Amino acid sequence: MSKKSLATIAAVAIFAATIFTAPVAAQGFPSKQVRITVSYGGGTAPDIVARLMAEKFRESWGQQVLVEGRPGGAGFIAIEAFKRYAPDGHELAMLDTGPLAINPSLFKKIPYDPERDLVPVGLVFYAPFIVTVGADSPINSVRELIAAARANPGKISYATPGVGTVQHLGAAQMEFGSNSQMLHVPYKDMGQLLSSVATGDVSWTLTTVGSSMSFVQAKKLKLLAVATKTRLASHPDLPTVEESGGPAGYDVQSWIALFAPRGTPPDVVGKINQEIQKGLQQKDMRDRLQALGLTPAGGTPTQLGQLLGNDIRRWGEVVKRTGASAD
Repeated sequence: MSKKSLATIAAVAIFAATIFTAPVAAQGFPSKQVRITVSYGGGTAPDIVARLMAEKFRESWGQQVLVEGRPGGAGFIAIEAFKRYAPDGHELAMLDTGPLAINPSLFKKIPYDPERDLVPVGLVFYAPFIVTVGADSPINSVRELIAAARANPGKISYATPGVGTVQHLGAAQMEFGSNSQMLHVPYKDMGQLLSSVATGDVSWTLTTVGSSMSFVQAKKLKLLAVATKTRLASHPDLPTVEESGGPAGYDVQSWIALFAPRGTPPDVVGKINQEIQKGLQQKDMRDRLQALGLTPAGGTPTQLGQLLGNDIRRWGEVVKRTGASAD
């Protein structure tokens, strides 16, 4: 047989292997335990939803799905560990807007590239923020909050989980959009943050329904307005910030999505994405998310990638305008 014939046979074999290997990865997946790394601690909304999603995966796949929390370090700890895992679909990470869309412009240097080191799998939910004050605060609307800030420059304060968080940049947008001057008070502990707002030590904050629920039920906090363009299904009587006298088009919310390490086969990513869509369509999952004040999302991996790219640019502009820096 000639060298030319051998070369042709080899080329055909390689082509055939390419065709038939790709589907095999998805057909054999998952073949062992799946792990979901979360950059938040136990009891937080991302952790709760990761466990709900893990249960849906277990029911469908018949494999154990472990949820592992790696909080701290502005998301660096979770992502640094995660990006070194095997890219076979058995390692997933539930990550949010902060470490992926804000950190690239907030820090001069980060140990990962969110668009190169991670493969978008599927958007899970949006977490709308709510303008919240102490239950005994004399402020009862965003209009009154802005009026107080304008009348007392630098005296009205807002609490956040830290510099460059969505809450910090969202509150800074409130300042910018209302032509007022407020005082930023960062906290490391969410419980302490909400307690300070409840006692009136800090004037207001942006928080989620899930985080504030126990304080609201105990009548220590009151919700003024949702920081989105439309009202929440879980709180239809709560006005938007714009309806409550705030800046037009004000929209501050975070998103949570599943990602895989770079190099994970597209067909495996597609199979996991299908399970996300299936889980989000189930009534018990949607009811649980809405009870936490979260908005079920969904969509394709491509759409998630586009959202990430758009938000990196959007939040980069906000960071530049506010001068926020974590370095």
